[in-house]
Amino acid sequence: MKKLLGATAAAVLLAALAACGGADTSTLRVGTLPDSPPNIYQENGKFTGFDNELLSAIAQKEGLKIEFVGTDFSALLGKVASGQFDIGSSAIAQTPERKKTVDFSDPYNFQSLSIEVKDGSSITDEKSLSGKRISVVQGTASDAWLTATVPAAQIVRFPNDAAALSALKTAAVDGSVFDQATAESYQKDNPNEKLKITKSFTTETPHGYAVKHGNSELLGKLNDGIKQAIADGTWLRLHQQFMPNAPVAPQFSGKR
Repeated sequence: MKKLLGATAAAVLLAALAACGGADTSTLRVGTLPDSPPNIYQENGKFTGFDNELLSAIAQKEGLKIEFVGTDFSALLGKVASGQFDIGSSAIAQTPERKKTVDFSDPYNFQSLSIEVKDGSSITDEKSLSGKRISVVQGTASDAWLTATVPAAQIVRFPNDAAALSALKTAAVDGSVFDQATAESYQKDNPNEKLKITKSFTTETPHGYAVKHGNSELLGKLNDGIKQAIADGTWLRLHQQFMPNAPVAPQFSGKR
């Protein structure tokens, strides 16, 4: 009987120890997307892209351990707010509405958008989107821009870039609005689909990494890492690697 009680007590103790320290709670979970190149995407089983590689460099500078986990953009900020993810990395435009849900790091880029169609389309710019079926990823800056700028467009919302692109390829929609770098990569990587960018434009909306409201310690480390990455040329090197044709704002060039 004593042996049984001893074994039971030992099992309880081991369970308590496992609950307290069995899992590696020092690793930060980063929510990101698998299908939105060149900012965030998965290649050969690894999450990469400009935003994710920059975050990896920041983590190294700050002594942080991170783990990337795929998700849809529509669920990303909610999962950061609830603590399922410690960080959101997805070229997230910092809007007043999103700041109600999460806190953001200092800016590390600015939002650029493109209107993309199939060759032969009559769509040339935002004025010609009225009445047309236009695909966007739900909850993105593209969605917000199209809703505000062309309310007469027939907006078709999808959970991710892959679905929005598929709709464009199959002519289920007349056009799409993507991040500029993403639209450029789709045009390059799908030559048989004859995709064409009719207009690109840079906004004043900054990108930032998302964290849960009140996590000032993590936010401080991210901001410090961003400053270091800009100062030592890491930001510029990664930008040149992943999006060489995109404009570079002066504050990110490392030159003062």
